[in-house]
Amino acid sequence: MRIIQLSPAVREDILSRLLKRDPNQYETYAEAVAQIVEAVRTRRDEALFAYTRQFDGADVHAGNIRVSQEEIEDAKRRTDPKLLEVMQRSMENIRSYHQKQLRQSWFCANPDGTILGQKITALESAGVYVPGGKAAYPSSVLMNIIPAEVAGVKRIVMVTPPGKDGSVNPVTLAAASLAGATEIYRAGGAQAIAALAFGTESIPRVDKIAGPGNIYVALAKKAVCGQVSIDSIAGPSEILVLADETANPRYVAADLLSQAEHDELACAILITTSRQLAEQVSKEADAFVQTLSRKAILEKSLENFGYILVASSLEEAIETANAIASEHLEIITRNPFEVMARIRNAGAIFLGEYSSEPLGDYYAGPNHVLPTNGTARFFSPLGVDDFIKKSSIISYTRDALEKAKDDIITFAEAEGLTAHANSIRVRFEQPFSRQKQD
Repeated sequence: MRIIQLSPAVREDILSRLLKRDPNQYETYAEAVAQIVEAVRTRRDEALFAYTRQFDGADVHAGNIRVSQEEIEDAKRRTDPKLLEVMQRSMENIRSYHQKQLRQSWFCANPDGTILGQKITALESAGVYVPGGKAAYPSSVLMNIIPAEVAGVKRIVMVTPPGKDGSVNPVTLAAASLAGATEIYRAGGAQAIAALAFGTESIPRVDKIAGPGNIYVALAKKAVCGQVSIDSIAGPSEILVLADETANPRYVAADLLSQAEHDELACAILITTSRQLAEQVSKEADAFVQTLSRKAILEKSLENFGYILVASSLEEAIETANAIASEHLEIITRNPFEVMARIRNAGAIFLGEYSSEPLGDYYAGPNHVLPTNGTARFFSPLGVDDFIKKSSIISYTRDALEKAKDDIITFAEAEGLTAHANSIRVRFEQPFSRQKQD
């Protein structure tokens, strides 16, 4: 891996390069995605089935697009029992963590006759996209479905691309069943996102769409945002390790590669105050690459977006980490909790040399659906809050409103909204009376 002395100019150059990985930069795909989305919106099932045949080679129709309960039960029987046990333990951790995020409605009644509050309501439905093909991503299934289930969403719909024979990966089906999916459909790509957003004869629309996917899926989510809520427009994976001379270089190198192997646009950065550690990590990473199965992807990823940055001070290292606002941030320093207190921008923070990033991907409990491409400056990990909505509650008695009426009328008239002012004024035109009904 390349070693660079950190400076303000280097930092700006790296930030500029990283932003080029943003899905919003790939407008060459946008027109094709728009055509797919519009076709599904207007032609519904007809377009959905046609695109599934075109892109996935599967003959999907109204009679088989929904995965049956028999298929799901068969998938669980075909899944390695040891993997099922692991998924169960992972689910317990994920559910326990997300249950702590649950909010309660609240109301505050005051002596002056006012009642204010907030009503928490779960979304009625949510759609979860899970990538398909030969690979299975049961961890993504659990991380997207469980927060919705904990939030109280009644209808949780999973869509995933089928194989050419129409089958869905059994591990994916098993994970969806365990996590609490209520419906599963064999549909993928931009066409599946459009189906979830607008609804078709076979797939009723949902209120929110979550889950990772390729550039077509990302841009389709962007295209339907507003018609339906989405979690985010996710970019390539990224890891930043902030380390000092106390870090184990072999651990650091292994953790950097754990994200670099995702794809050629993945980003792996080490920021360290130790030139010696930088050199040792570079050597270890190069050696690991030669032995790992995804060597070609690792080499390209590190060539494109792999950096070892040597900072002149811990303050400079922390400042740079906050500027990059990485998806995953590992802090392997003498006092990681002290450093963590100074971190403002990161999706997930891993503290200490035994808290490696894959722990968060699979098992610890916090969600692995995280903000990418610097959006950790203003976005948060996927969680229960993504599957609820909040309604404000306001109740005033006549006496309470009378005390506030002049202020409200003044405000409304200052904005030229005389009907607003009139809505308050008419309530005090004459003494309030209510005729008794015979």
